[in-house]
Amino acid sequence: MSEITEADLAPNVKALYLKARSAVQTQNYGYAIKLLQSVLKDAPTFLDGRKALRNCASLHTGGPKKSSKVFGFKTGGVGTMKIAGQVKKDPVAALVMIEDELEKDPYNLDVNDQLFEAFSAMGLPDHAAFALETIRKGHPEELKPMHKLAEFYIHREDPAKAAEVYRDILKHHPTDSVAIKGEKDCTARASMQKGGWSENANMADLQRNKGEAAELDAAGRSGLTRDQLEDRRDRLILKYNEDPNQLPVVKDLAGIFEQLEDWANSHTFYSWGYSLSNGDVALQTKSGQMKDKMEEQQLKDLEARAASNPDDPEVQAMLAERKVLRIAEALEEAKKRVDVNPTDPTLRYQLGQAYYDAGDYSNAIPHLQQAKRNPHIQSKVLLLLGRTFKAKGMLDMSLRQLTDALGDLIAMDNVKKEILFEKGLVHEEMGDKPGALEAFKQIYEVDYGYRDVAHRVESSYGG
Repeated sequence: MSEITEADLAPNVKALYLKARSAVQTQNYGYAIKLLQSVLKDAPTFLDGRKALRNCASLHTGGPKKSSKVFGFKTGGVGTMKIAGQVKKDPVAALVMIEDELEKDPYNLDVNDQLFEAFSAMGLPDHAAFALETIRKGHPEELKPMHKLAEFYIHREDPAKAAEVYRDILKHHPTDSVAIKGEKDCTARASMQKGGWSENANMADLQRNKGEAAELDAAGRSGLTRDQLEDRRDRLILKYNEDPNQLPVVKDLAGIFEQLEDWANSHTFYSWGYSLSNGDVALQTKSGQMKDKMEEQQLKDLEARAASNPDDPEVQAMLAERKVLRIAEALEEAKKRVDVNPTDPTLRYQLGQAYYDAGDYSNAIPHLQQAKRNPHIQSKVLLLLGRTFKAKGMLDMSLRQLTDALGDLIAMDNVKKEILFEKGLVHEEMGDKPGALEAFKQIYEVDYGYRDVAHRVESSYGG
C-alpha cells in the first residue's frame, strides 16, 4: 500500500474530510472524530487525516494521561493482546480496532506501539514514525519507545531526526550512555550528510595525491582562506569516516568548524573529542563555548526574523519563548560547568552572568565575588557586580564596584566606556547630577557617538 494525500481521496471521502475540518474549526471535536474515523476506514493510508484524528482526540480527551503501563508489556485493560494478534494476521483490519482505543487515549503507549507495528508491516514508514512520534509527544520520558524511535530513524538513514530524539531522551535521562553516544554519533552523521560527505566517499574524488594526508597533518591551521579551510575540512572528514575515534582528527575538525563559524558542528566535534579524551577539561570548555555560540546565533536569527515580521504574532511569541528558554538553559549549563570545575573564576563569572540574566541577583553575587580572583576579567566582573547591586537597589555598593573597576583602566576602550556609562546611570538614580555628568563627559570627549552621551552632555548646557 502507498501513502496518499487529500488530492488522492475519492470525492465522497474528501467531502467527509472537509466536513471534519469544519467541525474542528467550530471545536466540535467529538463529531470531527467520527467523521475522520469514517474517512480512514475508506482511506487507511491518508496520513494527514490520521494526524487530524489524533489531534482531535487529544483536544477531546484533555491531552496525555499519566502512564500506568510498561511499554512493551501487555497489562490488559484495553485489549492490546487482541490487537497484537490482529496486527500479525491482518494489519489493515487492525487499524480500526487501534483507532477505537486511541479515541479514548490518543497517547496510549502500547496501542501506539501496535500501530507502529501495523504500519511497518504495511510498508508505510511515515505512518510508522507518526505512531512513535505520538508517544514522544505525549510521553517523552518513556525510555523504550524513545530509543525505538531513534533506532527507526537511524535505519531510515535520517540521523538528524535520530539525534533530536536522543536529545529528548537526555532531557529526562541525562546519564543514558546509549543516548549520549547516539546523539553525538547521529549529529556528526547528519552534519556529514548535510555537507555531502558520504561515509563511503571515494577518496580519489577529494585527495589529489597519496601524500596529501601527511601534508594535511603538518599544515598549519592559521591564516588559511575560507576555501583552504573547507578543503582541509573535507579531507579531514574522509579520515574521520575511516575511524571516528581518532582524537587528533576529531580535534582538528572541531577547530576547523570553529574557524568556519559553523558553531553547531564545532560543538559536536569538541563534545565528541571530550568523550574520546577521557575527560579533557579544555575540550569540554570548548564544547560549551561552541554550544553557547550556536544558541546565540539561533537567537539572533530568530530576532532578525521577528524584526522582519513585526505583525506576525506567532513569530513574536516564538522569540519571547526562546528568550525565556535560553536564559533557563544557560543557567543550567553554567551550573554544570561550575560543578565540574568549581575553582575556575571564568566559569564562576559565567554562572553569575546567568543568574543575573535570570533575575536572580542574590545568587549572582557570591559567584561574581569569587570570579574577581582572575585579574584578566576583573573589570568585567566588577561591572556586572555593579549592575547586580544596582538591580537590588543597593546604589552605594554599585557605585563602589564601578569605581574599583575603573581603577586599573587607562585606555578609553569599550569596557571603560561601558563602566563609565553605567556609573553615570547610578549617579543619576542617586540624584547626583554632577557626578553623572562627569562620567558621561569622559566618554563624550573621546566618542561623540557612544549611545546617547552627546544628548546627555549637550542638554546639560541647555543645547
